[in-house]
Amino acid sequence: MELGREDKFYKIKWFWNIIRHGLFLHGVRNQMAKIGIDIMPYYWVQEATESIIPPKIRGDASGYSVSYFGEKEITEVKNTIIGIEGKDLLNDLKNGQLCIGIKHHEKIAAYMFIKRDSFTFREKTFDLKENESYMHSMYTFESYRGKNLAPFLRYNCYELAKEKGIDVNYSITEYFNKSTIKFKKKLKSRPVKLLISIVLFKKYTKNFTLKNY
Repeated sequence: MELGREDKFYKIKWFWNIIRHGLFLHGVRNQMAKIGIDIMPYYWVQEATESIIPPKIRGDASGYSVSYFGEKEITEVKNTIIGIEGKDLLNDLKNGQLCIGIKHHEKIAAYMFIKRDSFTFREKTFDLKENESYMHSMYTFESYRGKNLAPFLRYNCYELAKEKGIDVNYSITEYFNKSTIKFKKKLKSRPVKLLISIVLFKKYTKNFTLKNY
């Protein structure tokens, strides 16, 4: 069946967005990982290294609130998002991680986790001090995307973390994920290291530091 002009335009626009946001190579990496060759370059990033103008929600900002999430919200997230079955978010919460999110009239719009203890990522250990955190697993629900919620939530997480004695925040960003890199640059984040992780057939894992900044 021949595609109409609108369908062709949509597919061209979709493919262009994938390339523009660096998701083409990101997708290639994911496909290679499925056959056992998982090569992932990534940044170890320090966030909010300078003062930031507080981000604002785009459009009508009424009805939005930021709060700590508990088991009720995490259970709702687990039952809603397809593809996170392997992530034990409730266990993360029980192990002392903080979950902070945005609600819009009691409906969950976005969330993320803050880890305070040293952790292992792809068999590489990252040590955290008492005043440091690792921010991860940020997610914005589809119907709330395009409203600038990600930087708004991130900024509020920095402020709430300070109340817990945390004034240095880190995260991991995949090298090919240009949209995330751009988002973090707006928050005055900077890479500390560029690393590469190689996992072959889920048996051999090695991490190398490519560059220190």
